[in-house]
Amino acid sequence: MNERFLITGAFGCIGAWATRLLVQEDVDVVAFDLGDDPYRLRLILSPEQLDRVSIVRGDVTDLDGLERVAAEQDVTHVIHLAALLIPQVRENPPRGAAVNVVGTTTVLEVAKRRGLRGVSYASSGAVYGPGEGSGVEDARRPATLYGVFKLANEATARVYWETDGVGSVGLRPYVVYGVGRDTGVTAGPSLAMQAASRGEGYRIGFGGRFQLQLARDAARTFIQAARAGHQGAPVFNLGGPVIGMDEIVKAIEAAAPEAAGKIAFDDVPLPFPEGVDAGGLEELFG
Repeated sequence: MNERFLITGAFGCIGAWATRLLVQEDVDVVAFDLGDDPYRLRLILSPEQLDRVSIVRGDVTDLDGLERVAAEQDVTHVIHLAALLIPQVRENPPRGAAVNVVGTTTVLEVAKRRGLRGVSYASSGAVYGPGEGSGVEDARRPATLYGVFKLANEATARVYWETDGVGSVGLRPYVVYGVGRDTGVTAGPSLAMQAASRGEGYRIGFGGRFQLQLARDAARTFIQAARAGHQGAPVFNLGGPVIGMDEIVKAIEAAAPEAAGKIAFDDVPLPFPEGVDAGGLEELFG
């Protein structure tokens, strides 16, 4: 059956990679974003590939506007990634709640009204608080409003399934890295890699041990989740290797010897568990 994907927050890192992967499959993509500059798309798509993407500027909190786009573009699947990150939410909590909570509710409502075939959405490892367990169900007391909003979205998706039969899959990335990752609290490893590639120094603002996910791999999982047409509203952690920041710095220096001694980090761990269990993700998607 023909597919046409709507990606909210398509100008972000994971959104850009999901766009690229789908275009490489010759799948139609509608890139929905409030931003003005799709520079990450230009980083990883050729001009010819970018010409095949339908770019629509819009606000994910606008229910009528989003539903109109879904109808006009004959959308079949949604990957919902639009969100304000921790620093932006901290700066303006009401706007953060509007984008992150109302925006997700808007996407689920459009999926219900339009009868879309599949929905995946981004939750976050920030749903965990300090000292919590590593299981999917152990996330109860987030340390940030951003995490609170993401945890609320997981409950919203569950209610949409239980009351309206809207299936979805929520995925919780942890530390995503790769080309195009240049904003957010956990962007430090990627920014350090970019600096090292220029022979420059960089200081990462956190340390400790945590899970890493390559942006391309994360994007592929969001695509698989949307295609699953899942009957329910499960949430999964993305999983991945647990690694220390000192190991990351050594890997950067090995890849860019001219940056040896120029990459440093603050030895302050993130307020989340070092590693979290992916749950049944592998059983569902392979």
